[in-house]
Amino acid sequence: MKKNLAAYIVRRLLQFLILVFISTSFIFILPRLSTDTGPVEQAIGRAMSQGQYTDPQAVEHLRKSLEISYGLEGNILQQYFNFWRNFLKGDLGPSFAYFPTPVTDLIFNALPWTIGLLGTTTILSWLIGNWIGGVVGCNRNKKWARSIEVIINGFRPFPHYILALILLIFFSYILPIFPSGGAYPPGTIPELSWGFFVIVIKHAFLPALSLLILGIGGWFQGMRTLVSHIIKEDYVVYAKFAAINKKEIFRNYILRNAMLPQITGLALQLGMLFSGTLIVEIVFNYPGIGFLAYQAILRSDYNLIMGVTIFSIVAVALGTLIVDLLYPLIDPRITYVK
Repeated sequence: MKKNLAAYIVRRLLQFLILVFISTSFIFILPRLSTDTGPVEQAIGRAMSQGQYTDPQAVEHLRKSLEISYGLEGNILQQYFNFWRNFLKGDLGPSFAYFPTPVTDLIFNALPWTIGLLGTTTILSWLIGNWIGGVVGCNRNKKWARSIEVIINGFRPFPHYILALILLIFFSYILPIFPSGGAYPPGTIPELSWGFFVIVIKHAFLPALSLLILGIGGWFQGMRTLVSHIIKEDYVVYAKFAAINKKEIFRNYILRNAMLPQITGLALQLGMLFSGTLIVEIVFNYPGIGFLAYQAILRSDYNLIMGVTIFSIVAVALGTLIVDLLYPLIDPRITYVK
């Protein structure tokens, strides 16, 4: 058993490392092929438009200095090996758009906002959506259950940005109850206090509400479908004939079995924290990872694009790895034996 467990863990770790290596290499190359003018040429263009550099020798000196500062000296193969050497040291280089601020500093500054927003809404929508989906699935022939299903499914086709814009217009302009954007008012100094916490909650309410509504719809639909199949299983039918309490049947026979694939979905969803709020953060000007990635794309900030994307890749791969390692403990039908 121990030998099988060790082999299983080694295989999954190798898959994790290979996935991160291939994905990171792809992300390194893609931004360099997607734009005609790199960050060095853009910086030179801005300087020349302001009349700062007119002499060709001065421009060439500036170009070489920027290439060294940005880590873009040499050909793409040399840049690739330099990138991996620095990456293994935990150095993703400086941001081109916010030079000379390190990419890791920008990511770690934005990370708490994304975790607080999407992490909270993902867990809440998972709990609420699964519970409502389970209840509706067990009572799918009743009018109140069908009414709930119609209401929730009515919101599901809405894209994130459409629902976000509707909430923004209605609750920030027509009824100015909540702020229109940001994480806190300009000029406010972040601090650990109840007053600042209330300000943050008020600013995060609308983006969180848009994510929560659509998140509940997705988990609801998945759980309702699972439950509608499970209630037809022989062990559930037998439990009903054995006069077992309905609540116990729902909790131990139906919901417990239906939760297994939903747990997998939750782990993968938590791994996609960095990419899941891109549109919502842009609409509400929320200073999270998604908004940071958007700014990096607009400014052709290779290092920042790679940094955000690599964090997202590692998070998704790590979520998958954790599910692979823990799922045999959750589902007794799966073992560590190959």
